[in-house]
Amino acid sequence: MTKDVIALTERMPDALSVLAGLLAGGPELRVETAGEGAVVQLCDDDGRPLVSIEVPLMLRVPGEAARLLGPGAEPSGDGPAWWVEARAAAGVPRAEELAGAFAARLTMLLGGRVWPPDAPGTVGAARPVDVSGISAVPAPAAAQPAVDMLTDKAAVVLQDRPVVPMTSWLTEALRATLESGRSLQIVTPPHCRLSLPTRALLESTDSRWVVQDERCGYYDGLTGAVLRWQDDAFSPDRAENGRTPVADAFTETRPIGERQLIVSFRTQHRPTDDLVLGGALEAAWKALTGGPPAGWGTAEPAGLPWSRRQLTELAYDRAPRPTWTVVVGTPARPAVATLRVIRTPEGVEEDVTLTLGHGPGETPALDALPGLADELVTRHGLQTMLCQLREARRDLSAPPRFEHPPLPYAFVLGPAQVREAGRDTASRTPLDEAPVRLGSNARPGYYYPLGDGETAESWAALERLMRHLRGASPA
Repeated sequence: MTKDVIALTERMPDALSVLAGLLAGGPELRVETAGEGAVVQLCDDDGRPLVSIEVPLMLRVPGEAARLLGPGAEPSGDGPAWWVEARAAAGVPRAEELAGAFAARLTMLLGGRVWPPDAPGTVGAARPVDVSGISAVPAPAAAQPAVDMLTDKAAVVLQDRPVVPMTSWLTEALRATLESGRSLQIVTPPHCRLSLPTRALLESTDSRWVVQDERCGYYDGLTGAVLRWQDDAFSPDRAENGRTPVADAFTETRPIGERQLIVSFRTQHRPTDDLVLGGALEAAWKALTGGPPAGWGTAEPAGLPWSRRQLTELAYDRAPRPTWTVVVGTPARPAVATLRVIRTPEGVEEDVTLTLGHGPGETPALDALPGLADELVTRHGLQTMLCQLREARRDLSAPPRFEHPPLPYAFVLGPAQVREAGRDTASRTPLDEAPVRLGSNARPGYYYPLGDGETAESWAALERLMRHLRGASPA
């Protein structure tokens, strides 16, 4: 299983220090660039990459390294750190040692630490690694640094780290595979987990998390379906009765006493010159955690301090293309959001999913939800919002085991949707509890309680509400 090696340096890696790290492979290796200069590669004589090194990423968000790499991964010192990720080509002898030697030499020059600390090549990094006689995998698998094997149906990525984040490499691999009509398939050992953004993107696309298992071989880490390699991709196995069995490892669960509050909402704005994005997400973050987000980025780790202005500038630069970002909180209150900005004929739309983790004895801020809904309706162009609760990990990562699906707690309808459904219909529902009116009397929204978020009856309440709202004609 391929292991990525990460150098967390105390000082900014410049061109000379990166070159010195690359020389850990000796002068006989070629240094080339890929991805319009975003990736530096150590290549064999035929130009095929042995090690790919992503452009250094500045981390100015406390706790972000530990969130993805585990306790003890935080860089030393009070200032920002630099995340430099090296990925060894799969199936190439000594390539992982090259990656480790690069990371170790970089931290020797700039201070910091290597993750994992026992990576091959980190001992004796001052001496070049013996690379005589080694060569990389042939194209096209080596053409995309994040992809370890490419077939007509799938792009396979091997990962072995505590949490598999949606790095810029993985984001690019997902984009490329979807454009080519392939499925992205991430293969991990059973101890790995997915970050929340990685899980969300895999679930929203034709992608798969493939978990190695000593009993059944492979299974899907999100559904439990037993998998096997057939027709150039991992796909569900079939028993004699035609059904796909579920892996025993997937069903071996126990109560953990931890919960997640999931708040998903959509807002719409007129595309004015003074529009600043991110206001609705910031309002939700403050209402539910007591403070603003800590950081954001277009991939993980999210290294930039939270800035609505910078987020807006990025979205405007990319328009009319959508902009996808990840937003993170502090270690004291685990929270992660994905925010997608879309330019539509009606205006600028923000699609947000904010998830907050709570441990035993910690109570989600459910009482704050009606007030938050009112603020979003009044000030931030809310269209709809769904609030849900689930039993799941406080750290927001997804293990390769069964997790109970989220249960609805409340639903919110914005003024435009109230007008579409009809005000009388929106204000009088078949639910046991009357809705709470939000915003002004002239343009109201409504907050609909759906139960306690702990039983399946809340799903029945949401279904009754949706049928009621969709079956009406405008007043």
